[in-house]
Amino acid sequence: MERDQEAGPVASSTHDDLFGQVHVSLDIREGVVTVAGEGIPSVVIRRADGTAADEHVPVGTRDGSLLSLEIDGCATPIRPAKGRLTRNSFRVDVDWADATYRLVPDSIPGSRLLRDDQHIGDLSSDGDGVVLAQWCEGARTRPVEAAVGYALAVAFGTGAQPMWMLALDAVGDLIPG
Repeated sequence: MERDQEAGPVASSTHDDLFGQVHVSLDIREGVVTVAGEGIPSVVIRRADGTAADEHVPVGTRDGSLLSLEIDGCATPIRPAKGRLTRNSFRVDVDWADATYRLVPDSIPGSRLLRDDQHIGDLSSDGDGVVLAQWCEGARTRPVEAAVGYALAVAFGTGAQPMWMLALDAVGDLIPG
């Protein structure tokens, strides 16, 4: 999805069944995503100042060296994959405390959030700052996990086409006419 790089911040609020009101802000031009709420810690993902934005990524880049992530003011690494042919290539990893969190597409519109390979939730965002989240029953999703999930879904969008669809598109592009 191409985005208007000149657009100002977009803010949205949603009621999460487990964590109450969640407030999300996406500033495409500045490359900043913020997530906050009464029941979750704040999360900020920021693109480095002065870097060119990729219009296909809401936060503006999939280059982890150009991104910073803070959870409640504490910096932590963020590792987005390159985003090429397979759904797994669109994954984003975050290490926090004693766990690794991964947001990875599992359908055309949605992605799943994993805690150390355990499926804890399903998220959907078109890259417009609005996120729909559904937490897995029995997963004991923690507030920080929800905050990270919302932030990653907003910053990178969710979902991806399966490889076979991308291959068909590529073949179709080669056929003249």
